[in-house]
Amino acid sequence: MIDLIVALEIELADIALPDGTRVTCCGIGKVNAALAVAGVLARPDCRRVINYGTAGSLVPALAGQLVRVARIVQRDMDARPLAPLGATPFEDGPVAGEINLGGKGVRLSTGDNFVTSPPEVPSDIVDMEAYALAKACHRAGIPFECHKFVTDLANENATANWRANVAKGAALFLDLLNSRDDLRG
Repeated sequence: MIDLIVALEIELADIALPDGTRVTCCGIGKVNAALAVAGVLARPDCRRVINYGTAGSLVPALAGQLVRVARIVQRDMDARPLAPLGATPFEDGPVAGEINLGGKGVRLSTGDNFVTSPPEVPSDIVDMEAYALAKACHRAGIPFECHKFVTDLANENATANWRANVAKGAALFLDLLNSRDDLRG
């Protein structure tokens, strides 16, 4: 069983997912994501979690692309001077600041704000859920991967562009799922 977590149902745009895929819509933000993934991880048949969703980009060339996320940071954790920007104070190890998913891909920053200008934490794309999902999966020892469709350029036009493009990545994500031998049967 593959557990697919998306923030909003509209991000899947009524596509027919492969058999063996269970969808959870978590809602927007890190708290909603953490609550939803806790329920997913409590399922006895949870073996892998995939997060798909939309993201804004700080790299114009990524607009309209489906990208794989390789590293995730939380842009709104600001406990300076107790810890560097993005790091949770008094935590050690691989999830204290940046979560490395391995392989090639983009750097995503997660935070509970809709980004309309470049955040202080360096990142290629921005979202509002992935860090919480990745951290929970890491702690539970469940494989996690993340793919985002870039809907906007995280600027003053972000809201309108997100609304216009939110459903456009679903078919690309379905093609990705269907092309993967490791996700079949």
